[in-house]
Amino acid sequence: MQPLKTLGKSLFRTLRDHLRPLIAFHLFFTLLASSLFLPAFLWVLHGLLAQLNRTVVTTDEVAALLFSPLGLGVSLVVLGLGFLVLYWQQAGMLHVAIRPRDNHYRLALDALWLSTRRLPALVGLVILQVGSHLLLIAPFMFALAWLFDAWLGGLDTYYLQRVKPPVLWYFIASALPLLGLWIWMAAWLYLRWVLALPLVALENISPLRALKRSVALTHGWHRSIGIAVLLVLVSIIVLPIFTTLLFDRLFTPMLWWLPEHNAILLPVTLAYLTGYVLITLAITFLGVAVNAMLSACLYLQLAHRSQHVSPPQASHPGRLAWAVELAVLLFAGLQAWWILNSFELRDDVEIIAHRGSSMVAPENTLSAIHQAVRDGANSVEIDVRLTADRHVMLYHDRSMARLTGDRREFGDLTREELSHFDVGSWFGDAFQGEHIPGLDETLRAVRGKASLMIEMKPLPGQSRRLADAVIAALQTESDERRTCWAQQQAPLDAYARCGFPNAFAEMSVATMTPALLSYLTAQAPALRKTLLAQLILPGTLNRGEFDALGLRHNRITEREMRLAVRYNYEIHAWTVNSRARMSTLIDMGVDAIITDYPDQLAALLADRRELSDGGLMLVKLRNWLRQ
Repeated sequence: MQPLKTLGKSLFRTLRDHLRPLIAFHLFFTLLASSLFLPAFLWVLHGLLAQLNRTVVTTDEVAALLFSPLGLGVSLVVLGLGFLVLYWQQAGMLHVAIRPRDNHYRLALDALWLSTRRLPALVGLVILQVGSHLLLIAPFMFALAWLFDAWLGGLDTYYLQRVKPPVLWYFIASALPLLGLWIWMAAWLYLRWVLALPLVALENISPLRALKRSVALTHGWHRSIGIAVLLVLVSIIVLPIFTTLLFDRLFTPMLWWLPEHNAILLPVTLAYLTGYVLITLAITFLGVAVNAMLSACLYLQLAHRSQHVSPPQASHPGRLAWAVELAVLLFAGLQAWWILNSFELRDDVEIIAHRGSSMVAPENTLSAIHQAVRDGANSVEIDVRLTADRHVMLYHDRSMARLTGDRREFGDLTREELSHFDVGSWFGDAFQGEHIPGLDETLRAVRGKASLMIEMKPLPGQSRRLADAVIAALQTESDERRTCWAQQQAPLDAYARCGFPNAFAEMSVATMTPALLSYLTAQAPALRKTLLAQLILPGTLNRGEFDALGLRHNRITEREMRLAVRYNYEIHAWTVNSRARMSTLIDMGVDAIITDYPDQLAALLADRRELSDGGLMLVKLRNWLRQ
């Protein structure tokens, strides 16, 4: 038997000798699998989410569904389908690797047929191999859930992300040993079963027998195989990162040297994008192919005492080969052209401060709101709740525990009682004694300076009551503003002192309850409405009932942007604290960005306004590459 230290040479030789048929198989398989499995996956996912019987789905509802019996069952089916597609692809590449032929495309089609014939056996292998790993991870997941509940149960997710209290690090420290033990056990099992897929794909044996034979064949070679697998895995991870950095360092700076002439800038940028698309396709293929070639080389060395098979005889690729490769180049070029034409040279985006400038001052306080105005925010997002005596005040959580340590619920306390709470000391000594403001105070504080995005946080069954109270506060504010305007001697100073006379036209309300939108429209037609959503079930939302759709920034897609244009509403992205992500979302065309750092977003917009059209196009190109 050849020693496994020669595995690298064998792997390289096999990949070199079979590169063209591997590319052909990859193209054929991608076409077949995407036409069969992608629609099936979307159908299963849509059916699962339809069980929620909701239009807008919150994170908690998604988590509850996933951990329900139905959710777990469907998740297992989707996971199994994903691994089946992966095993199917790897099986076909294994057939390519061990069967030298003189016609690349015939070999690719033969491999596709032979791997498809083994689909029933591959299904059995997925059930046994993947199922065993799932059973292995189950006790660790229960243990992690118990640790999470013990250390972090009841704490707000946003609080954990922003403050990072000591209990978060205690949880991570206690969870890491469990995670390390699971990784070691999973790797131990994987290395013993690493030849199961080649045995099932290439030999007419059952999945169970293949697993047993893999254990026998790999006996004594676990350390060598582990090193080989680890090196390949690291290469697959590092290669795209390294290539992207190299591409960015070598070629991107050249774009900045180009003259500001579209006749030169556009063709060169198009060539740049085409090259990037081709490199991306090549890296994706190499990652899949190298993994398959490793399995093939291990199989040949351990099962057949052979280091490699003879290379295929040289042959002219023929017209079909040139046609396929030309089609790939054409596809890359058309995609690059479409990307360039999708860029818009505009940077009109509204800055919305999340709970005020909540990284500089305590959230939902007058200090945070005044700071947001100084930081350049156009609007301030605030959370409002109803007190026991029906006053609207600013507060996010249902309980007072996070900010004050008092475990009573906000809705059980009156405005007088709430006025004695200190919600600033937790943030810093400079804000000691900061009180919980009322909506009326907040409206007066932003007159002539900024608008408010009032997110309503009602208790169950309290939605309309809170909406009525917010509308009443806006009506009172409008009356006070009109009175203020009537008293002004200098009209030019009236706006700065009194604000826009109609508060309904300047402010907006936000809700996560779609059923409340029609009620708000009936009660206050002029009031702008924002629907906040974590996830939207396709085809269930009436997109004509709101003026803006607030989505978590990683949920914003090109499809959502197209729907917003079609139904004439705005897209607001929340909560975005990375300058790079802000820039990307601006180039996607969002209308507003909700952020804890309004000053950073204002500075970013100022920097982009200083760029020339060519420079701005290059920024947009970079942001597209980030996506």
